[in-house]
Order: sequence, then structure tokens, then C-alpha cells
Amino acid sequence: MNIFVCVKQVPDTETKVTPTADGSFIETASIKWIMNPYDEFAVEQALLVKAANPAANVTVVRVGSEKDTEALRTAMAMGTDEAILVESVDNLDSYSIAKALKGAIEKSGKTADLILTGKQAIDDDCLQVPQILAEMMKLPSVSVIVGFELAGTTVKVKREVEGGALEVYEVNGPVVLAANKGLNTPRYASLPGIMKAKKKPLAKFSLGDVGVTDGDRRVKYSGFKLPPEKPAGKKYDAMDAAKQTEVVSQVVGLLRTEAKVL
Repeated sequence: MNIFVCVKQVPDTETKVTPTADGSFIETASIKWIMNPYDEFAVEQALLVKAANPAANVTVVRVGSEKDTEALRTAMAMGTDEAILVESVDNLDSYSIAKALKGAIEKSGKTADLILTGKQAIDDDCLQVPQILAEMMKLPSVSVIVGFELAGTTVKVKREVEGGALEVYEVNGPVVLAANKGLNTPRYASLPGIMKAKKKPLAKFSLGDVGVTDGDRRVKYSGFKLPPEKPAGKKYDAMDAAKQTEVVSQVVGLLRTEAKVL
């Protein structure tokens, strides 16, 4: 059984980002990179399947720059068998990323029985790659899954929908599944796992190797800038009972005209 897990490397949530001078992206030199949190659930689910099927092989795939392979090394330290890096700029659009992932999976020489991803990346929040990848590979897909059961080649999954309800799907593999928080509890990489990860295979391909060209790019980003500074808050003294009615009227008026929450 061949399992592929698609991961993205994103800035740490506590990192302070700064746009580049030309506004085309963000400065990446000093950023601490981590594995996209939703992808951790996908990696963990792959490892749970491998635990029940020891012969299974888990390959983690990432599209991005080579300067930091933290996400791939983390996944291998958690227990995945090998990794593939498709070298590219970090602000590639969703269509190109999906095509690169498809090409990398095909380039591996293995037939995918199960493809797992996170439901979205926390940096761009596009929520597009899993669905585009499934369409390109002509595979069924289910996103936002919080439950997983595998019986032979059939996968039974639960997915969250609006209002707190759950939908249940039974899908014949191969299938693309996008994981949500609550699917499982991702493990921490152990020290032996970290040491073993350094010796596990890490294949590297260029975009050209996996069939992606600049013409495949549907979206180009520009005009990156920080949001405007929030204006200073306003304080009102309502301790004087004689002025309380006036103060309340002023505050309600501002909530209606400026904050527009009433």
C-alpha cells in the first residue's frame, strides 16, 4: 500500500512577517518555518494506517524552496518512510502546486492508494490544492474530514459541515482526503525518530522534472503590505452618575456610526 501525504511549509504563527520592497511576497530570510498544522493531522493519519498495515509505505511530498526542509524532516521524524521535494518559489499558486504534486507522485514510480493532505494552509487559506489535485488525478475526494476508517480498499470518513453536523461517506480507493483538526492527535517526533530522519531518502525534483511550466501559473501575487495600524481606543468616564446617560449615548452612537456593530 502506497500512501502519499502532501504537506506545506508555512511561517510559524508567532513570526512577524515583513513584505519585500517590491511587494511581491514577504521577506523569508529570518522566518521560522513549520509544517502546516492541518498537514500534521494528515501525516498522523498516514502513520496510523501504516501501523495497521506494516507493509505500507508513506511518502511525504512538498512543493517549495530548498533553503529549509523542516516540514519534510519533521514528517520523517514522526515516522514517514521517505520524502520528495519539488523545488520552486514559495509563492506558487494553487493550480501549479497541485500539478507539481501530481507530477511528483507520478515521478516516484509508485501507484498511490491513498493521498492525504491538510484541509488548508494557514498562510494563504486558499483551500484549493486537495480538490484540484484530485481532479487532475481523476480521483474522488472528501475534505474537512474528522473521522477515518479503512476496510480493505474502502474508506469510511466523516466530514464536518456548517451547523456542527457530520456527513458520512464511503469511498473506494484510491482517494484524496483533506484532514481537519480533530481527526486525530498528531504525535511528537522522538529523538530516535529525529536521528533516523537524517538518513531517510529525500528525492528532489525541479518544476520542469514534474511537468510544470510558468504557463501553468494562474495567479501571480503583488501588492503585499501590512494592514494599517489600529487607531487608539477611546475611553469614557462613567463614574459620575450625572453624566452616565450622556456617556452611554455617545458610546452607542460611536458603535453605530464608526464601529458599525449596531
